[in-house]
Amino acid sequence: MPGGPVAAGGGINASGSKNKLAGIAMTAFAAFGGILFGYDTGTIAGIKQMPDWLRKFGVHTTDTTTYPLGYYLPSSRESLVVSILSAGTFFGALLGAPVADILGRRIGIMVSCLVFSLGVALQTGSNNLATFVVGRVFAGGGVGLVSTLIPMYQSECSPKWIRGAVVAGYQWAITIGLLLASVINNATKNRPNHSAWQIPISIQFIWAFILTLGMFYLPESPRWLIKKGRDEAAARALSRLTSLPPDDPEVETELNDIRAALAEEQKLGDSTYIDCFRFSDNKIFLRTMSGILIQAWQQLTGINFIFYYGTTFFQNSGIKNPFLISVATNIVNCFMTLPGMWGIERFGRRSLLLYGAVVMCICEFIVAIVGVTISVENQSGQQALIALVCIYIAAFASTWGPIAWVICGEIFPLNIRAKAMSLSAASNWLWNFGIGYATPYLVNSGPGNADLGVKVFFIWGSTCAGCVIFTYFCIPETKGLSLEQVDLLYQNSTPITSVRYREEIIAQDVHVSDIKQEAEHHDEVEKV
Repeated sequence: MPGGPVAAGGGINASGSKNKLAGIAMTAFAAFGGILFGYDTGTIAGIKQMPDWLRKFGVHTTDTTTYPLGYYLPSSRESLVVSILSAGTFFGALLGAPVADILGRRIGIMVSCLVFSLGVALQTGSNNLATFVVGRVFAGGGVGLVSTLIPMYQSECSPKWIRGAVVAGYQWAITIGLLLASVINNATKNRPNHSAWQIPISIQFIWAFILTLGMFYLPESPRWLIKKGRDEAAARALSRLTSLPPDDPEVETELNDIRAALAEEQKLGDSTYIDCFRFSDNKIFLRTMSGILIQAWQQLTGINFIFYYGTTFFQNSGIKNPFLISVATNIVNCFMTLPGMWGIERFGRRSLLLYGAVVMCICEFIVAIVGVTISVENQSGQQALIALVCIYIAAFASTWGPIAWVICGEIFPLNIRAKAMSLSAASNWLWNFGIGYATPYLVNSGPGNADLGVKVFFIWGSTCAGCVIFTYFCIPETKGLSLEQVDLLYQNSTPITSVRYREEIIAQDVHVSDIKQEAEHHDEVEKV
């Protein structure tokens, strides 16, 4: 392709299309799947502290001084119960690619809900730890599928001028799920029977039913339909998403761009996972590794330490009602995602990732320093610790939380999008599993444990410094570009120069189909 942008006619989703709310509402609804993700992640943090659950699945002890209930959860068992969900989600995320390519994005999401519901049923009715763990594996498989399919569906169906905010809605739904889980856990934790933990778990059937029902009425991704050669169905789907007639010039322009970009990719043949790592003018290797690594760095910010082990951590820090503190941190996480959704389209992806990582880095180092220099009896110190953790959560919620999913939904070309997104989501869950499994051994006291306690925040602070370096060298600015224009951005700029080149693309209203037509015309002239 030519190296620079060229002028083109009015593009899809120009200013005149910004009042098309139907398509925005449809793609925004798909974000509801994030509630499955967030709620399932959040329930276990409180459930494993509930007296009835500990009596059912914990280990009996005569040390009633340390464990007044007479039961406790060894680090090995705690690691298994918490992290096994992420093992399921890892494989579910990898399965997201064939599911997305064979069944489609929309049907794939509904299948995910069925797998998830099977896991919920097993957990709710479990009489032993093995059944509970198997249930978490199946639930994790459903969540892993959702984590691949929903950002993909939203990115492919959203108007480009608001795509970042729409995909960020997925992260907001995750935070809502986390908040709902902490509230419901707090409401049921003192019930004297199995309903204390069965109610929070079984409520997940409701979330799966709502998402499945809604997806029946949503259109399939036009990009997937084009890839399958179903051009008429793609035109109808795009018509619903834009509230324009199927034969409208704007609809046809968008479809031509999709066809042109796909044709360039298909010249190289059918895509495989190996193709996700090839070096090319399209910078496929950089894009795939950027998606994989941004999800890894998101987990390495340490955020899931708070949501998996926050209740235990605050309790060990001398805070009297750790369940309420957990609710408070989830409220911060939920509501601070909203300014992030606005900021993604106002300030862009790259700058927010940089600033967010800097703030998190500072907060986490201060938390670690405060934690090791004060006693648990120091009330003012504990309040300062909670405040710093809340600032850290706010920085994550408004930057790295939503933007990592937005980036992964935007940077891959259509021909490998399902595979590359599945690898990115699998990376998220692999690191989630590793951190979830290792944390009890890092934080807890006793034989075989590192007993780091609050000092673990020195690790998270260092990894946030790594987030700054990674973003600066690897993540371009993609705000306001169509998915096909992102291909041009990667071909003709670097992450460091992407801000300037992006402005050129928007100013000159570049279309991939126009560039292809000019190239073909140039070739014909040369032949003559």
